[in-house]
Amino acid sequence: MTQTLLYTGKAKSLYTTDNPDQLLCIFRNDTSAFDGQRIEKLERKGMVNNFFNAFIMETLNKAGIPNHFVKRHSEEASIVKKLTMIPVECVVRNVAAGSLCRRLGVSAGLELNPPTFEFFLKNDELHDPMVNDSLILTFNWASQKDIDQMKKYAFAVNDVLKKLFLEAGLILVDYKLEFGHYHGELILGDEFSPDGCRIWDAETKKVLDKDRFRKEMGDVVEAYEEVAIRLGVKLPQVA
Repeated sequence: MTQTLLYTGKAKSLYTTDNPDQLLCIFRNDTSAFDGQRIEKLERKGMVNNFFNAFIMETLNKAGIPNHFVKRHSEEASIVKKLTMIPVECVVRNVAAGSLCRRLGVSAGLELNPPTFEFFLKNDELHDPMVNDSLILTFNWASQKDIDQMKKYAFAVNDVLKKLFLEAGLILVDYKLEFGHYHGELILGDEFSPDGCRIWDAETKKVLDKDRFRKEMGDVVEAYEEVAIRLGVKLPQVA
C-alpha cells in the first residue's frame, strides 16, 4: 500500500493509498485540550479509539446512516473513504454540560428534552465559534440541502446511540459529528470516540470521556476502555 502523508490533525493522521477514493487513517496516542494548547501522549489511546470508532461506525452503517468507514486495517489504523469535508461541526446534546452551561447558565446534568443541536465553525484560532444556518449559507460552507441532511443524520445518530449507550448503563451526554461529500453524497466522516463526546455512568455519573483529560482527573484511557468493553467492543488483550 503506497502511503503519503496527506493531513495531520490533533489526534489522527491521514495517508493516501493505492486507491484514490480511500485513505489510511491512523489514530495516534496524542491527546489535546483547549484547542491544542495542552498535548500529551497516552499509551493505548490510539488503539482504543480505532476499535471504538470502527464499532460505532459499523453500528451506524447497519442502522442506515452512511459514513466513511471501510474497514479496520490494523490495531491503530483504519481504511476510510476520502471525503471533501464541510468545515462545520454538528453538536447534539442530551444533557447539559460543558460550554452550554457556561454560555446559558444552566445547571450541569439538566436533561434536555428535546435534545439540542448546534453548528460550530471548525477553527482552532477562533476557538470554534458557534454559527447558524444563515452564516453557513452566506459563506458557502454548505448548501441548504447539506444543512438539512446534517441535522437529519445527527438526530438519527442520537436515536441509535443514545439507546445503545443506555443499554450498557451509560449516558450519552453530548457529541460532535463532522460530515463530508463522497462522490456528491453527504456522509458522516471523522470519528466517533470518547475524544469527541461526553459519556457518564448512568448511576454514579462518573465521567468516562475526554473531560478526564481536560480536568486532569486521570485514568483517561482506562475510562475509554471501560466504555468500549461495556458497549461490547472487542479490544486486543494487553500483553
